[in-house]
Amino acid sequence: MQSTKSRRKITPITNTATAITNNKAIINSNGAGAAAADSEKLDELLLFSAICNGEDLASFVRKAFISGKPETLLSRLRSFTKSKESEIEEVCKIHYQDFITAVDELKSLLSDVDKLKSSLSASNNQLHSVASPLLDSLDSFIESKNVSKNVSLAIESVQICIKLLENCGRTNSHLLSNNYYMVLKCVDNIERDYLGKIDSSTIKCMLERQIPLIRGYIEKIVNKEFGDWLVEIRIVSRNLGQLAIGQASSARQREEELRIKQRQAEEQSRLSLRDCVYALEEEDDDEDVGNVGGDDSGSDKLVSNGGGGGVLGFDLTPLYRAYHIHQTLGLEERFKHYYFENRKLQLTSDFQVSSMTPFLESHQTFFAQIAGFFIVEDRVLRTGGGLISKYEVENLWETAVVKMCSVLEDQFSRMQTANHLLLIKDYVSLLGVTLRRYGYLVDPLLDVLSKHRDKYHELLLSDCRKLIAEAVSADGFEQMLMKKEYEYSMNVLSFQIQTSDITPAFPYIAPFSSMVPDCCRLVRSFIEDSVSFMSYGGQLDFHDVVKKYLDRLLGEVLDEALLNIVKSNVHGVSQAMQVAANMVVLERACDFFFRHAAQLSGIPLRITEIKKSKFPLTSSRDAAESMLSGLLKTKVNGFMALTDNINWMADEAPPNGNEYVNEVIIYLETLVSTAQQILPVQVLQRVLQEVLSHISEKILGILAGDLVKRFSINAVMGIDVDIQLLESFAENQSNLFTDVESNQLKSALVESRQMINLLLSNQAENFLNPVIRERSYKALDYRKVVTIAEKLKDPSDRYFGSFAGRGAKVNTKKKSLDALIKRLKEAH
Repeated sequence: MQSTKSRRKITPITNTATAITNNKAIINSNGAGAAAADSEKLDELLLFSAICNGEDLASFVRKAFISGKPETLLSRLRSFTKSKESEIEEVCKIHYQDFITAVDELKSLLSDVDKLKSSLSASNNQLHSVASPLLDSLDSFIESKNVSKNVSLAIESVQICIKLLENCGRTNSHLLSNNYYMVLKCVDNIERDYLGKIDSSTIKCMLERQIPLIRGYIEKIVNKEFGDWLVEIRIVSRNLGQLAIGQASSARQREEELRIKQRQAEEQSRLSLRDCVYALEEEDDDEDVGNVGGDDSGSDKLVSNGGGGGVLGFDLTPLYRAYHIHQTLGLEERFKHYYFENRKLQLTSDFQVSSMTPFLESHQTFFAQIAGFFIVEDRVLRTGGGLISKYEVENLWETAVVKMCSVLEDQFSRMQTANHLLLIKDYVSLLGVTLRRYGYLVDPLLDVLSKHRDKYHELLLSDCRKLIAEAVSADGFEQMLMKKEYEYSMNVLSFQIQTSDITPAFPYIAPFSSMVPDCCRLVRSFIEDSVSFMSYGGQLDFHDVVKKYLDRLLGEVLDEALLNIVKSNVHGVSQAMQVAANMVVLERACDFFFRHAAQLSGIPLRITEIKKSKFPLTSSRDAAESMLSGLLKTKVNGFMALTDNINWMADEAPPNGNEYVNEVIIYLETLVSTAQQILPVQVLQRVLQEVLSHISEKILGILAGDLVKRFSINAVMGIDVDIQLLESFAENQSNLFTDVESNQLKSALVESRQMINLLLSNQAENFLNPVIRERSYKALDYRKVVTIAEKLKDPSDRYFGSFAGRGAKVNTKKKSLDALIKRLKEAH
């Protein structure tokens, strides 16, 4: 029940500010001046306000003790207590009636509460009686449910453990079979799917301890395998490089064989042989690995794809397994760096050139090691799944190229043998061909080879100079005897110096001596070495360079050697004749040399024939012929000494000529019969022409010389017979020479012939007629005419020779000669 009386409410002081305001009002009411003066009163008011608001009084207490006046604070608290007692009493007085009314109301409700209590007790007892069985069932259900849940959790835990143990078993099985990738996958699966679900702390601790150990063990094993692979790869790389370069060499050899067949076909076509049969030759597929311009099938056969052995039993599996394992372990970048640094160190060690072994002996191993290294890196780049980048491979290659160029520069600068330079150059060019197939830039290497082109040829020329000098010095100047056909093919056909396409009968006596094929072999070897050095060096058109040095070899080296041998070692007519014959054969050989150089350089034969070179051995050829002519002239001079026996004032002309001319003709006929077996016709003709010209000069020299003071017309007639015999000899050589050549032989006697004709002429003054002189006396010199004509004496000048008939005739001739002599002296 509620009372109708109103209840008073006490409004507490809510904050210190309100209390202060009230206190200030009180103070103001008691006097504003006293409050401002008394600070203690203000402190008291602040204390009261804090107490009313329930604030902390620690600051007031601390201040009181600091100031040493705790009694003042205690006094203020007591005064505050007293001030509140009256307020409390007032409040109690105000609310006393309300308290009484509330108590009455509570008493009136007591009976109703008792009834409600009894009703609630009865309802509670009834509820307990009804709910007790249900609560018992509920407790049983909850207990059963908890048991079921525990059993399910146990079954699930057991199933997880079973799967975990199965994974652990598979892990152990893979670990025993070294299937490390599957081990790591199983470990990752255990760690991801089971480790957080395991309730067994023992198993969990075991796994947490063993999983890092397994990963560390696998990393250690894989790193060891990778380390073994790094050791093995160096040996395999060297063998791989040697095999690849060997295949490039085989491909080059096949190309050379094909070029030889093409040149043979061109030569047969040039010779108009219609019975040539051409066919395409199919090469086996396994030979295509050496194809320089082919695809990378060759490299696929050289190096396996990483899953097994290649030709060399080479396997990239350890590398790729290590890379894959490190990827699985999350250490991919670290392994990439480790691989690159180790391979870089291996490459650096490959650059070391042993000072104990000559580079000529170790260069193949040196370059093969580098070639194999980059063949492997090319395969790793293309199949390694990003293990190494193209940029890194290019950096390694640039480093290798710089080092190889430096080594080549250093070694080439030391070499003084052309063959050594050629061997290294050939191997380097094969290295370039091999690595170009894999996309590596080899131009700097080829530039080094081109840079030493001149040095190589100078060394080659120096070597050939020694060998040619030895070959020429060892010549016995005797015609070669060839007993077998292969000797003929080796010494004649191989240099195309045969004069006929018909194979001669054996034994065969060649028209040249042994120095000809020996020198030809040296020159041919020079050409092939020069072309070999210039070939496969990045320069396509190198014929001009080869021809330049071939001209130097022939024009300087060979010509100089032949000149030296002509000047120093040739003694006697037979040797000089053999040397002259050799020069003709060498002239044919020179044509072969230029054709051979053009063919090896890839220049068509038709262009070679158009640009036919001048014979480079002109000096030695002229010297040889000049020496032969000189020896023959010396021999003839011995016979010409018989002119001392001539009666220059003979009464009658000798009908058969003088004694000397018969000896000379006998010697010349003997010479021709011997020389035609050795000397070519054109050389024999030139030599005979020189000898006859010399005889003619000797005759005129005798007539104009001091030994002959005077001679008669009969002596002139005798000389006329001598010249007729010599002219007859020249005409009789028509079976050897053409008519033009025979006339050239006869023309060698033209000066003596014209002089004798002039002395025998009754109209010698015709010599002064320009037209007649040009036609009949063109070869005569007026000084010789004057000198010789003055010596011609008339028979009447003799003491016992005055015949009228003859005297008149001589007088006419004599008068004509005297007139000629007089007019020539006047004119000159």
